[in-house]
Amino acid sequence: MKLVRDKIPRIIKESGRTCDYHVATQAELKAALFNKLHEELDEFIAEPCLEEGADMYEVLLAIFEIHNFNLLDVMRAASDKEIERGSFELGIILDRYDAPSR
Repeated sequence: MKLVRDKIPRIIKESGRTCDYHVATQAELKAALFNKLHEELDEFIAEPCLEEGADMYEVLLAIFEIHNFNLLDVMRAASDKEIERGSFELGIILDRYDAPSR
């Protein structure tokens, strides 16, 4: 069982092959999207390219949608966080951190 793009069953049928599929429940879709994100991330790590980046982006959009997050709101939250805490542009690696005493 694997989450695929919406047109894949039709593409399979048009190629003369057959497949069985079902439409996921809300709970099943949430789990499948997180699994798909891991899959796409692994593929991007193995071969960083625009196509794999686009796949991750589309999965993230679907995850945002299923959680009722608007992309513009996510982008605003990211901007707010960047203003407050910075970005990852400089590539700072924290080597040590002293936890506050209690």
